[in-house]
Amino acid sequence: MTTLSIVGVAGSLLFAPLLVSAADLQTIRQRGRLIVAVKDNLRPLGFRDGQGQLQGLEIDLARQLAQDILGRSDAVEFRPVTNADRFPAVLNGEVDVAIANITLTPSRLRILNFSLPYYTTGAALITRDPAIRQVADLRGKAIAVLNGTTTVEVLRRQLPDAKLVGVTSYEAARAAIETDSVAAVAADATVLTGWVQESPQYRLLLPVLSSELLGVVLPKGQQYADLQGAINQTIARLKANGWLEQRAKYWGLPQ
Repeated sequence: MTTLSIVGVAGSLLFAPLLVSAADLQTIRQRGRLIVAVKDNLRPLGFRDGQGQLQGLEIDLARQLAQDILGRSDAVEFRPVTNADRFPAVLNGEVDVAIANITLTPSRLRILNFSLPYYTTGAALITRDPAIRQVADLRGKAIAVLNGTTTVEVLRRQLPDAKLVGVTSYEAARAAIETDSVAAVAADATVLTGWVQESPQYRLLLPVLSSELLGVVLPKGQQYADLQGAINQTIARLKANGWLEQRAKYWGLPQ
């Protein structure tokens, strides 16, 4: 999670159209479909398969919400978003909710509502060096990490003698490890799991270094309380019956 993202959200509030209002539960049911912001390039949470179809844990969850709220799992309209667009899409009423790898933080809770968490993620490390088998093997070694992210602070606590190499994007981090400029990359475990699935030469070093909760994001306001309640009811049921754990395992996410 970037510390700068909150600034971007605040800016979107200043420039958001004043007359735009997100749909409440009654409006969604009258409309007959749930509009959800998702990722389409983040395996295994939300990505396109070889046929161009959206797949992943968050896509599955969105369909479950549509099933419970509208009676049909296909009554959902997906709106792929970038990281920068996730919060403005909710704040400007372009989508009903966002299920797009969004971690719950106190800063975000000031301007957005979150559902119950559906998955626990955290900072993790990935390497392709066969000599590195555990986190402790990275002491004194170079690790690429995105500038301005909470992962930087996690690494400073967990590996204080590691050499942190700041990068501006995941593409830059991948280039650094591919050219052996760094021994590992630190990032969100969900992101790095996708790297391993796409490129088997990478290995995820477990356990994860921190704990962060992913939740469904929706607008603040009493008019959205029923929608939040319906979403929480579904997530609570999917936790209780083991569905969320089973789907996370199916998609290869760390448990």
